[in-house]
Amino acid sequence: MRVLFDTYPWAFVAPGGGERQLLEYAKNLPGHGVEVVLHDHWNPTLDAVDAVHFFSCIGGSWHFCNYVRERSLPLVISTSLWIEEETKHLYPSEEIRSQLLLADVIVTNSNAESEALATVFGLPRDLFVAVMNGIDPRFAGPHDSTLFQKTFNIGAPFILNVANIERRKNQLNLVRALAGHDLPLVLLGHVREPAYAEQVLAEGEGRARYLGFLDHESPLLSSAYAACAAFVLPSTLETPGLAALEAAAAGAPVVVTRVGAPREYFGGLCHYVDPADPSDIARGVAAALEQGPPAELSAHVVKNFTWARVTSVLPEIYRTALARRDTRRGRFDACRLTEG
Repeated sequence: MRVLFDTYPWAFVAPGGGERQLLEYAKNLPGHGVEVVLHDHWNPTLDAVDAVHFFSCIGGSWHFCNYVRERSLPLVISTSLWIEEETKHLYPSEEIRSQLLLADVIVTNSNAESEALATVFGLPRDLFVAVMNGIDPRFAGPHDSTLFQKTFNIGAPFILNVANIERRKNQLNLVRALAGHDLPLVLLGHVREPAYAEQVLAEGEGRARYLGFLDHESPLLSSAYAACAAFVLPSTLETPGLAALEAAAAGAPVVVTRVGAPREYFGGLCHYVDPADPSDIARGVAAALEQGPPAELSAHVVKNFTWARVTSVLPEIYRTALARRDTRRGRFDACRLTEG
């Protein structure tokens, strides 16, 4: 089976979890008998694939997905999206719903995400299938925890946040939560919102240190996870945050937002906080520092959420999309015969 992967055109300018997911799917699916073709707009191969998998529901995505549907190709859409009724107005909801209606299968990152999207958009629940996010098992280590500290001249202990710098990742409330705290905050990631990043660092008053983006394959990233006193991701929502999974695998105590799907991944093995309340974020950080990492957290993540494991369900999802396409096409042919 050959499956074409595509996403919105500027996705890899400042890649995040969705882009990492796409790349890891492409890396691991050949081991499950699926050949992945990355869509090249200058050299399209739509005639030579069995299905299309589109990643994202960002505005404008409807057009390509509709073109795929018009060509009668099976279409799978990965949402990586958390919307509730009270936040629906913040998104181009009608366009998103129209895009999702084009899909033969909709892939989410959790059962909670499937339930939320089906409810908010009034779509059939059986359109949705959860494929959990994953990690490379190398994050479980062992790692040289001093490598990161020596490279950037950072003493121990410190708080770590690995995420694109943007409002959704909520670094500003994290900085406010740590006001007066003795531990420095280290920020790693692309800057998606420059003005927001400036505000974060201004309010950090030297306590927040931005070190830029580290390549995902760099041993410095693994070392940072292993060296931190706590990994904190208090996003306005998460599904659940790839960096949180990686940090957990590396043995860090994890503090994460309670909004979205993190509990479906971590259960009672991390600390959940209200992203809108800096005092609650501070509470979660204090609890993580006091308790340290649960002994079973790393083993739990490595056992259940490696990319090789989670992608094993995708071939069946593509077969389902093919079957639904054939059913749809059969109904269309029957209608044409009836009208004739």
